[in-house]
Amino acid sequence: MSTVSKRALLSALCVVIIAAVVLVVIVTFDKTQYRNAQYGFYVSLPSTWKGYSVIDETWTGYTNGPNGQVASEHGPEILIRHPAWTTKDPRQDIPVMVFTLAQWNAIQQEKFYISAAPIGPSELGRNSTYVFGLPPRYNYAYITGWEEVDKTLQGHSFHAF
Repeated sequence: MSTVSKRALLSALCVVIIAAVVLVVIVTFDKTQYRNAQYGFYVSLPSTWKGYSVIDETWTGYTNGPNGQVASEHGPEILIRHPAWTTKDPRQDIPVMVFTLAQWNAIQQEKFYISAAPIGPSELGRNSTYVFGLPPRYNYAYITGWEEVDKTLQGHSFHAF
């Protein structure tokens, strides 16, 4: 291979590498992201979620007492809401339940439950302090946007730090 061919090949390779880096930077900066520093997680959202809102709720865990179910545990539940959500046309939220490690271990041992579903929450991720869960049957109402939320969560968009 001649020196000119080697230089041309090297120049073309440099252009491809630079273009790839620029593309990664553009894609990274185009992402919409919900970041929660209090609990230590973020969710990468589709660009259609730009302008999302956040609703803070509380989940309740129950045990069976002699007179029926008794509220025994509580924790935060964060709903990330699509900007097109309205009361007339609600869309599927992205729900994130926050558990302490002790609460998560207790729910795994079936010491309390959070819904009538025969299964507990599924784990989205964890850090050294919290476990983040997805409520069982969160999308069983099949409202507008449930497929997008499911695809987003299946696409490894949740990250604990």
